[in-house]
Amino acid sequence: MSPLGLFVLTASAMLAFAANSILCRLALRETEIDAASFTSVRIVSGAVALWLIARSREKRALREGSWISAAALFAYAIAFSFAYRELTAGTGALLLFGAVQMCMILWGWRAGERPSWIQALGLASAFAGLVWLVWPGISAPPIQAAASMVGAGVAWGAYSLRGRGSANPLRETAGNFLRAVPFALIVSAIFIGQARFDARGVQYAIVSGALTSGAGYAIWYAALRGLDATRAATVQLCVPLLAAIAGVVLLGEQFSARLSIASLAILGGIGLVIVRRRPAR
Repeated sequence: MSPLGLFVLTASAMLAFAANSILCRLALRETEIDAASFTSVRIVSGAVALWLIARSREKRALREGSWISAAALFAYAIAFSFAYRELTAGTGALLLFGAVQMCMILWGWRAGERPSWIQALGLASAFAGLVWLVWPGISAPPIQAAASMVGAGVAWGAYSLRGRGSANPLRETAGNFLRAVPFALIVSAIFIGQARFDARGVQYAIVSGALTSGAGYAIWYAALRGLDATRAATVQLCVPLLAAIAGVVLLGEQFSARLSIASLAILGGIGLVIVRRRPAR
């Protein structure tokens, strides 16, 4: 793969990840669709898109994936949607990706990876940034919504950890999306009394599921072939910034001083951990 091709694929994937935050926030703020319905439409459309992409490459039935991974995927998606009823795009993305990276880093240390003092400092900085972001104050995000987004990040981190080393990550993700559909439909049934739909809200959910999730993941898997683990983790740190900028431009949100300081502490701290990670032996 040429350097230009790798850059285009990587940039496209990061834009897709940031767009998920914008689409969810836009749908829940500007349309009538509720969080549970948005999640169901997103999961179903993502399953269809990934199934079509996977089937275009191999004709045999999808057998990859697992119910546990599907449950983690759904837990991420539903917590993500409910959190974005109250969070701005930038704050939500920062909490999400901060929690994802911290979850995976802590798991690696628990599994026996020995951190350097710089990595320990980086993790402390990231944790302090998260605490500062949600600490009560005028510009602090609602604590329940923030906790929901952190939960979404932990679920996504768990899902990512379960998928490490997959021989066919695209097909496995397609299988997990298909298995997540029943979970989404069950939750929609539970919240049927609060269900609301409109054309624009459904359209945003379909784009989020089929394009920025389904196709976005496929593009990311193609880019991963040319990225080592450190670079793959590092480039994802740009997603909260992209989401925050898009939130300001497209949604009229404010990039507060609290968010700026928290972003520096969280992304800088995680960057220290990733860049200083010791190579596997």
